[in-house]
Amino acid sequence: MSYTSPSRKILGPQDMPGWLRSSAYREIVSFVEQLSSSVEGKKVSSNYHVSEKVHAICAMLDKAETWIEAYPPDSSASRFGNRAFRDWETELRKQAPQLLSDLLPTHSHGAIVELVPYLTEAFGNATRIDYGSGHELSFLIWLLCLCKIEFLEPADSAAIVLVVFRRYLVLCQQLQRTYRLEPAGSHGVWGLDDYQFLPFYFGSAQLFNSGISPADSISPQLANEQSDEYLYLQGIKFIMEMKRGPFFEHSRQLYDISGVLRWEKVNQGLGKMYKAEVLGKFPVVQHLQFGSLFSSQ
Repeated sequence: MSYTSPSRKILGPQDMPGWLRSSAYREIVSFVEQLSSSVEGKKVSSNYHVSEKVHAICAMLDKAETWIEAYPPDSSASRFGNRAFRDWETELRKQAPQLLSDLLPTHSHGAIVELVPYLTEAFGNATRIDYGSGHELSFLIWLLCLCKIEFLEPADSAAIVLVVFRRYLVLCQQLQRTYRLEPAGSHGVWGLDDYQFLPFYFGSAQLFNSGISPADSISPQLANEQSDEYLYLQGIKFIMEMKRGPFFEHSRQLYDISGVLRWEKVNQGLGKMYKAEVLGKFPVVQHLQFGSLFSSQ
């Protein structure tokens, strides 16, 4: 297969219909739905296949987290958008090709030219010092491309969510906490979350038949006790750590979700919301890049 350096194709709202008809759109929708299905009723500590390749990706993310100590936040900076994040992001861009070279078998090294942009765009924007669901989407595309080159396999699906994506989430939360990244394109109180979407979609699937109800999900005590097992509760715990005041005031959508009776309905609704509010919104997808693995055709 010939690989090509990815480039932007969604340059204006007029390009959205083409994106929504593209093979890339169909593949990312199918991928996110497959990952959600793979973790239905599963805790992080449940039994599922975890390959050495999954461990290798986590080791790569572990290395990226060590750079936070190398580039501590600027103590003189303003409350949001610490400039030291630019140093961390520069290190990521510098090391990404070698990280991928170390991760992948030699016969897959041709794909690195396509994989680097999705990885380097997955943790936030260094110019704006912000992070949002578009950066999270970039990481999802990176994982999809690893599946397309057969580095990851269908048997890895649950571990992609509960091991790899969870490790990514921990790193992102550490970056957001340390460098006070601005929420990119936040809808404020009416958005699902300032930064993430997928922990709640995947996490709602985990909670099928768990004995935990949607009403329980915004309990601070439960979030503290079970956040290591459920991505949804990990997301709730982080919000409670980062925001002050009554939960229903600063996180209205998640508060309203707690009134739904069944997690199956929550999961179905979040799946529709992801397609409409993330994949279907020009401000989010305008920065996506397309190559041969993730094709705009």
